[in-house]
Amino acid sequence: MSKKFLTDVIQQSSEMTGVAAGQVAADLIAAIKTEIVESGRFSLPDFGTFTVRETAKRTALNPRTGEKIQVKAGATVKFKASPSLKEAAFAGAKKAKRKAAKTKAG
Repeated sequence: MSKKFLTDVIQQSSEMTGVAAGQVAADLIAAIKTEIVESGRFSLPDFGTFTVRETAKRTALNPRTGEKIQVKAGATVKFKASPSLKEAAFAGAKKAKRKAAKTKAG
């Protein structure tokens, strides 16, 4: 999903101009970021939850040279899909698989 995608959806579902819809999309993204920074999580019903997870300091391998390097401790954002989103994604994947099989056979 991109900001342009959000802008297009907002513009199509309302009578806003492209510029106004773009501003709404930008404000929405900024509000989500602010909530994640302040509370460490953001949840959208029927979509999922974003949570901040701390990562520990560790040793990793450089894939090109194979040498060991130190990776600093940090944080990442983890997403957990809601049950309804998982069901929809699974149904979509099954549909795409059937369509691909039908295309190959036909």
